Amino acid sequence: MTIDPYNNVLVDLGALRDNFLAVRRRVSPAARLMAVVKADAYGHGLVPAAGAFAWAGADCFGVAEVEEGVRLREAGIAGEIVVLLGVASAGAAEAVARELSPVVFERMMLDQLSRQAVIQGKVVGVHLKIDLGMGRLGLEPAAAGEMAVAINTLPGLRLAGILSHFPLADDPEAAELCREQWGRFQRTAAGLLGDGPAGERPLLHMANSAALLRFPETHADMVRPGISLYGYAPADSGLDSAGQTLALRPAMSLRSRVLQVKELAAGRGVSYGHRFVTTRATRLAVLPLGYAHGYPRGLSGRAEVLIAGRRVPLRGTICMNACMADITELPEVAVGDEVVFMGRQGEEFIGADELAARHGTISYEILCRFGAANRHLFIGDEVVQKRDLFDQRQA
Repeated sequence: MTIDPYNNVLVDLGALRDNFLAVRRRVSPAARLMAVVKADAYGHGLVPAAGAFAWAGADCFGVAEVEEGVRLREAGIAGEIVVLLGVASAGAAEAVARELSPVVFERMMLDQLSRQAVIQGKVVGVHLKIDLGMGRLGLEPAAAGEMAVAINTLPGLRLAGILSHFPLADDPEAAELCREQWGRFQRTAAGLLGDGPAGERPLLHMANSAALLRFPETHADMVRPGISLYGYAPADSGLDSAGQTLALRPAMSLRSRVLQVKELAAGRGVSYGHRFVTTRATRLAVLPLGYAHGYPRGLSGRAEVLIAGRRVPLRGTICMNACMADITELPEVAVGDEVVFMGRQGEEFIGADELAARHGTISYEILCRFGAANRHLFIGDEVVQKRDLFDQRQA
């Protein structure tokens, strides 16, 4: 038996497709485009999002872990799937069997993948990661040559790509540093290309959403957009190197409904700690959504929601499963009316960027929070489907 929850995340698959095509138009025609769908497609739903991008022409997908790649293969995704966090020993056999392309940055990974490739009679394409300033995953440039030699020597392995990552591509003040890192990447990659078999040149890729917009010279053989595919600009301005904006449509909205309407006299405290006390006769809508649904408690007293096409403020402390909105100016609001926490209602819009700014974080985190904690409803053309988080993970 399925009972519709009070709250749902609505994902517009048409918006995902349009965003992919908008980004594709800004990328060099010679460059491939990897659709980054890690973290459950930034909370939008791994399989439906990947399907939307595939429909729009994506033939390469970026996931964080082997398990995500397996889910895509089981759903029929046939393009290249790059595992950005590499493989642990337990995942090597599955990565080879599913023809995934792991990112590698430890010799141990090569040995495990080579062993499984020989056992299964396959050749595994791997992408060698170089750290040029992110301070995260990847080899120092001086150590990359030894790894490239190992890849080209061990049986069952093929150097399919060389990659790095920009840490400051979205910072307008860091343009010089980004160009310097790009130059180092080119020089390092050039030094590695001579170590492989002739005629099998690996793909070079470094550009994320911000870099592909601001630094078109970094498109190389492939770009790796993430947040832009989901409708948000990676930088505050959202401008490319020519000062043009990228036309994007946010694909996710978070919706609920009014659970109860309360009439409070002046002087009444609201929610835990009574951080809000009414100063007049006040009409409150109790909403069945709280921090258990990914809505940050830190937005208490700092955010608004949309009801009846208008912005109304949240009052009091956000609870685990509930919060309260002031609808004193909206006497027509009743139990069951739609409430939009993020998204569009009428002429009003609340985006992940707005919520992130009020909470002191980034849109990426807001999207992942909402996506991880709520039932999904997918729309787009004739496609309408519901997804239960736990059912999908067990599929």
